[in-house]
Amino acid sequence: MDYSSQSIELHRRSRGKIAITSKVDVATKHDLSLAYTPGVAAVCLEIGLDKQKSYTLTNRANQVAIVSDGTAILGLGDLGPEAAMPVMEGKSIIFKEFADIDAIPLCINSTDVEDIIKFCKMIEPSFAGINLEDISAPRCFEIFERLENELSIPVFHDDQDGTAIVTLAAIINACRVTGRDLKDLSVVINGAGAAGIAIARLLIHAKLKEVVLVDTQGAIYEGRPGMNSMKQKIAAITNRRQHKGDLQSTMVGTDVFVGVSVGNIVNAEMIKGMNPEPFIFAMANPNPEIMPELAYQAGASVVGTGRSDLPNQVNNALVFPGLFRGILTSGITKVTAEIKLAVAVSIAYAITPTRNKLMPTMFNKDVVHHIVEVIAHTVEGEHCVGDVCELDEMLAAMVE
Repeated sequence: MDYSSQSIELHRRSRGKIAITSKVDVATKHDLSLAYTPGVAAVCLEIGLDKQKSYTLTNRANQVAIVSDGTAILGLGDLGPEAAMPVMEGKSIIFKEFADIDAIPLCINSTDVEDIIKFCKMIEPSFAGINLEDISAPRCFEIFERLENELSIPVFHDDQDGTAIVTLAAIINACRVTGRDLKDLSVVINGAGAAGIAIARLLIHAKLKEVVLVDTQGAIYEGRPGMNSMKQKIAAITNRRQHKGDLQSTMVGTDVFVGVSVGNIVNAEMIKGMNPEPFIFAMANPNPEIMPELAYQAGASVVGTGRSDLPNQVNNALVFPGLFRGILTSGITKVTAEIKLAVAVSIAYAITPTRNKLMPTMFNKDVVHHIVEVIAHTVEGEHCVGDVCELDEMLAAMVE
């Protein structure tokens, strides 16, 4: 199907994908007097006396800012803030349709770290949370960490932790389908940007046996020259065997391939060099690292991609609606590693997986419900949600 031309026509016809609608009637002078002047002055004075009332007297409690500088759009790269708008509008409609959250896209005309941090601080009074999106590495790490520490509202970088959470969920379900154990898996991740590093961190926290990242220079290892600060940090906790080769040599003898960089770089011979029946998650967009049929022919037991038109889509859109609904409802200001693990498990256990239906679909309403419930229980120190008491066992095994 020609998605490109049809999508352009859709966006041209509707002039984007979002609009603002009123929650109150403004049909009479009386209506207007209550919603606007003179009545609104009393509301302003109330909030002036107690700023927390902005959460109950305005839409702030249900309002999230989607902030991007357009430097890392999908798999397309740095196209600028204007070109980021279609993606951010897409995030907005997913927020609304699946979690009833009003998310406002704010694509800004600066790539300077201090500018972006200052911008987010300046808009904080209008929002209950900030979703960072499509900001290139390594700047995105500093921006996220600074904002997480300096804002009073929760901040989530979807490209980092959203991708990490959904990747762990996919690996969990691949294990459920094949009878394997997370702790026995060795993983190679191609791509050491925001997504790759966040995936590595979460998989290590989930206690997988080995994780190795690969960038354009080959395997990342401690002491490798020319690495930025984030690669240096991740090198200290990954690649314990100190492998120093290219992607093909790094994949030899591993159990799982995760691709979050560029497409069409994995071939059948590379998969044949892995351990028997590996898991292949070729998530580069729009072109996977290898197409599913080729991966299966080479011996893969489970294959997923980032595309909605192929089986087993592994996409962070499964994460952010429920996660934000959960943290806004629970009043959480920081998404901890334990919450990320719990969300991954809750997504995985939203379905009984098969090899050809590894992940729940976006249209599975249980996903958001599971995430919201597990976040609430995690905050309370519990993990067993409904009939899914495996959550307790799995999280106990993951969390020290």
